[in-house]
Amino acid sequence: MSLREDIAGRVEALEEAYEFFLAYAAQGVADHRASKSGGQLRDSLDRATEAVDGIGACLRALVKSQALEPVDGWGDFVDVVERDAAACHAALRLVAAQPAVSSQLVDNLNANIHLRALLTDFFLLDELLR
Repeated sequence: MSLREDIAGRVEALEEAYEFFLAYAAQGVADHRASKSGGQLRDSLDRATEAVDGIGACLRALVKSQALEPVDGWGDFVDVVERDAAACHAALRLVAAQPAVSSQLVDNLNANIHLRALLTDFFLLDELLR
């Protein structure tokens, strides 16, 4: 898989997880274990966590291998993505570690500024790499 394909897959995985999180939050579930979509919630949390983990290194490798310009601009942007990814990763891991995940908890995750910042970074990245 190419670096571009890897990054595109990560972007897609986080976007899909976020869309599922929005739907799950609207269900009013008190405990994911009692929900028909509880298994899908865990899968979405896992996919989102995996998509975020290591995105900075992958992006740095792409910038270097493709000699993307301007070098300083890309370097600064990758720094931002890494910071946003680290904060988002921490929130995703904490939610995933809970024995019971309610719709309210997922709603708060959806509203988390770090998740939203990373999604916005990914949207921008997706456009920049076209």
